[in-house]
Parts: sequence; structure tokens; C-alpha cells
Amino acid sequence: MLQKLKQFANQEGDSQEQTFLKLLILVIALMCSACGVAWSAMYYFVFGFGLIAFYPFLFLIVVGSAIIVSHYTRNYKILVYAQLICITWISAFIQWTIGGIDQSGFVTAWSFLGVLGAVIFLSLRQSIIWMLMFLFIVVISAVFDPMLLGYKVPVSDSEKIIFYIMNIGTALTVVFAASAWFVKSLQYEKQRSESLLLNILPSEVAQELKISGKVEPKDFANLTILFTDFIDFTRLAGSLSAKELVAEIDHCFRAFDDITSNYNVEKIKTIGDAYMAVGGQMDDYNCEPCHVVMAGIEMQQFMLQRKHERMKEGKQFFEMRIGIHSGPVVVGVVGVKKFQYDIWGDTVNIASRMESAGENGRVNISEATYFQIKHRSEFKYISRGKIEAKGKGKLEMYFVESISKANESN
Repeated sequence: MLQKLKQFANQEGDSQEQTFLKLLILVIALMCSACGVAWSAMYYFVFGFGLIAFYPFLFLIVVGSAIIVSHYTRNYKILVYAQLICITWISAFIQWTIGGIDQSGFVTAWSFLGVLGAVIFLSLRQSIIWMLMFLFIVVISAVFDPMLLGYKVPVSDSEKIIFYIMNIGTALTVVFAASAWFVKSLQYEKQRSESLLLNILPSEVAQELKISGKVEPKDFANLTILFTDFIDFTRLAGSLSAKELVAEIDHCFRAFDDITSNYNVEKIKTIGDAYMAVGGQMDDYNCEPCHVVMAGIEMQQFMLQRKHERMKEGKQFFEMRIGIHSGPVVVGVVGVKKFQYDIWGDTVNIASRMESAGENGRVNISEATYFQIKHRSEFKYISRGKIEAKGKGKLEMYFVESISKANESN
């Protein structure tokens, strides 16, 4: 049922918020229309055919027509205003016609739904007007209640009790149901926003940003930076369509995201065909340099497997270099629009040089990283000696691979 209502409310070009508001006002209108039918039948049973029994049915006619008109005109505000005006004033007219607050069982309790609807669907300024309108109805009802009693229709005490129960109980039920759904939807959207934010920032950084609107930069004495880069990317990209190119990069980077997550390595960003990540003791991400190296080795294993898959399909494939270096960095958030969580320092530059000085399918690490992981028996280390690095002179470098991979190659 709810799915059918979604299809009825949703129209091409609507934003997610518009679709939600349309669905919400439609559900409220249908709930109130159903109550209108029940109230019309009840009043007919108590008072017989007449204006009192007709008022709730009039609500059904007006709101039902507004549902159809708003759907075909693509203007849901027609339904909003029809619903709010009818629920506010028809309830008041019913109360005054029956003969006052006590006689009607305080049927103007329904008028408060107009205030609630104005808060949800209209502006704050308009909701204040609706609140003043509701208070006006309540005051008029209270002031002129003795006069209305002179025109009251016969209502027994038991009927009054039924009226009170149905009006107050049902009106509050509708208020609760609409409010609960609205709040639940807000919570869902908030969770989605939180999830998206945490995809960009660590939780501690995100919390700081939400509280203060900025993030203080932090110095870290020893983090391990990983860089990847596809070899001969420009030439290979020219042989693929834009759609194929983006799809293949996305496929690879999604795999890298999974790998870094498994090793608790934090992805920093992608720059074109380059992927940058960092590991160490920082914020929510606590891992050892060896975990960054393991992630790099697994990335290369994925790329090798992907190469075989693409070759079987007769398609172009990417090959990759990886460079890793450890040292001090500064971590922070920059920008106001599309802010970026990033890292700075000479460590980042050297890690980039490790990548550019690397070789296809290999993980190239600096001497600093080697000294931190050389005690790990699961790795095989191949000294490359001093290799020229652009702008840095000659640096000591090592290829590293897992023992299991080395045994397989032998």
C-alpha cells in the first residue's frame, strides 16, 4: 500500500525531500479523510441527516478533490492548503453547530492538526499564523460557549463521552503517527548524512568539525604513507570510452577501499588515477607500518588478478606502481566548500617519489619504512641500493613482498 502511495506521490524531477513531503501530506490527508467518513456516519447516527453530518463529508470532498488536482498539476501545496484549511475550520464549524466545547466533545482538537501541518509543510512565519488561528478558534469557542448552548442539539452524557474519546484520542493518534514518521525519517536522513560525512572524515575529526566548525591541525611524528599510480595511464585511457574508463577506475578503487578498510588504513584521497592512504597511530585509525605494506601487497595482487581477467576478455588493463614511506606529517582539514581532509609534509613528497621510482607490480618502500618492518618474518625484502629520486637526490629503497607470494613465484 505504501509503495503504491509512493508511486502516486512521486513525480519525475522531484527531489528526495519533495517526494517525502508529498507522501507525508498524502498519508495524513487519507487518514483524516477516513476519519471524516467515520465522523459523518457517527453524526448521522446521533443527529440524523443534516449540516452536522454533512461537515465531515465535506472535508472528504474538498481534500479528495485536492489530492487529484495536486497530483495532475504537480503542485502538492494545493493539497497542503486544502488539508490545513479544512481540518482547522470544518472542525470549528462542527463544534459551534453542535453547541459548544462540551457538547461536541472538544472537536476543535482536530484544528491543532492544522498547526502541526503548517510547521511541517509551510514556513515558520506561516505556522505562527496557523497557531494564532487555532488560538482564535479556541478563544471564540470558550467566550461564546454559553451562547452556543442556547442553540445546542440534544446530546446525552454517554454520547458526549464517546465524542471526547473519539476526538481527542483519534486526533492525538494522528498527530503521534505523523510526528513519529516525520521524526523517524529525519533520523534516517541524519544517519545517512553522518555516514556520508564519516566516509570523508574520521569520526573524531567529523565531531570536531560539527561542534566548532573547524578542525585544528595535528602533528604526527610517525605515519606511513602509501601512493599508487597506474602506469602509462594517459595512453591506455585514450583507448577506452569515458564510461569504460571511469568504470574500470571505480572498480579498482573500490577494491582498494575494501583492502585499506580491512587493514585499518585510512584512505586520504584519489587524484586522477592515483590513490593515497595513510596508516599509523592517529585519530580512529590505529595500525602498524606493516599493515600499510600488507595493504599495498594485496592491492598489487588484486591488480594482477584483474589483469588476467581483462586479458581473457580481450580488454585493456592497468598495471600499477606503489610507493610507501614513513615519517612525520601534519594532518588537517582545509577549505569551506568541499572541504578536504589531507596530510602535508616532506614525508608525503618522499612517499610520492617512492611510487614514481618503483616498478610495475612491485611495492617500493623507503629505508625509513624498512627499518620499522624489517623484523617482520612474513615479508621478503630486496635491497635496491640508492636510487635517484626527483628533487631528493639518491634514496635507499627496497622492494617488499609477502613470503607466500615469493614462494609461489619460485
